[in-house]
Amino acid sequence: MASTTSLTLPSTKLELPFLSPQRKNCSRSFSTTTTVSSPVRPPPFTNKIHFHSNSSSVSHSISKIPGLQSNGFFVHSSSSDYSVNNSQIDVENSGSSNDGANETQVQSSIWSWKGYSIRYQYAGNRGPALLLVHGFGANSDHWRKNIPVLAKSHRVYSIDLIGYGYSDKPNPREFGDKSFYTFETWATQLNDFCVDVVKDEAFFICNSIGGVVGLQAAVIDSQICKGIMLLNISLRLLHIKKQPWFGRPFIRSFQSLLRNTALGKSFFKSVASSESVRSILCQCYHDTSQVTEELVQKILLPGLEPGAADVFLEFICYSGGPLPEELLPQVKCPVLIVWGDKDPWEPIELGRGFINFDSVEDFVTLPNVGHCPQDEAPHLVNPLVESFVARHSTPAASVSTVI
Repeated sequence: MASTTSLTLPSTKLELPFLSPQRKNCSRSFSTTTTVSSPVRPPPFTNKIHFHSNSSSVSHSISKIPGLQSNGFFVHSSSSDYSVNNSQIDVENSGSSNDGANETQVQSSIWSWKGYSIRYQYAGNRGPALLLVHGFGANSDHWRKNIPVLAKSHRVYSIDLIGYGYSDKPNPREFGDKSFYTFETWATQLNDFCVDVVKDEAFFICNSIGGVVGLQAAVIDSQICKGIMLLNISLRLLHIKKQPWFGRPFIRSFQSLLRNTALGKSFFKSVASSESVRSILCQCYHDTSQVTEELVQKILLPGLEPGAADVFLEFICYSGGPLPEELLPQVKCPVLIVWGDKDPWEPIELGRGFINFDSVEDFVTLPNVGHCPQDEAPHLVNPLVESFVARHSTPAASVSTVI
């Protein structure tokens, strides 16, 4: 049975956060108070982009990323957000942080999986491997404040789950009556990524819905995941099993309406705007000063890609699949649960019950932090990741084989 730790560090999220009646003024700024020392936020960093082609579909997928143009194998950036050196393959350090240490460059690449192009980011060439998994509607850029810090002593990978970010977004209708966008699909994607790209075991660091994906992956193949850190894992409060029996037919009817009529596309259009994205983020971030224009665009732009609306509607109508409380008893690796206590979507009171599972070694509360701790409070999350991984790592970690 796990213990409960408070670092005066919190939280949880509904699968339809944008339907929440809560509204928060984004102009407000909150002061986060914790007992963690030196709460200095990491400095901005520069991405170095490198793509390698291993399938005919890669070049097509690359063209979807704003500011990038492909010459067939490498990617050139026309955006000031990126610094590109085509001769660079291995991770380099350049620039400096506030403490004078060299800052680790972050690179992007494309992995061909089952005929689909998957975008991922990576940095670091030594230490244990970490795989960072985003939540619903997000992408690997949601870890931009964590990758360069963790990469100083780890091999860090952040992936766009299929259907999200700049990964391919196959139309769910192509699969007939069989659901494609499921936790089993994404879990298989994570495990295959570790085999094909990481070429090693990895620690899964997951936020929100990504936590259910990480747990499912660990259940499917217990030999790949060395440990899971769950940041405000989704409780899946809209799961069909958590609804009263008399309401289930109405839920299915409403889901069908969203999928099969113009209402769904109209609904998506109403949330796929800068104003709506900012409003949603201001609900789930307790410190709304962290809801910057950069963050809004990182979340919004991939959602404007072709196919994004169909994926969005498919997932919000996905009320089946596993629940965290069903997966945790099956997980054989250590689990650390971290929860922002100001999460309006995933009540921390419900999350605390997970400490009773044998696989959960601790439950850490993050005070005055919302649903996405890795982005809102990276100065609290990054040290927790480092200590968790250190506790469960073998003395000698293999060197990265990514090129």
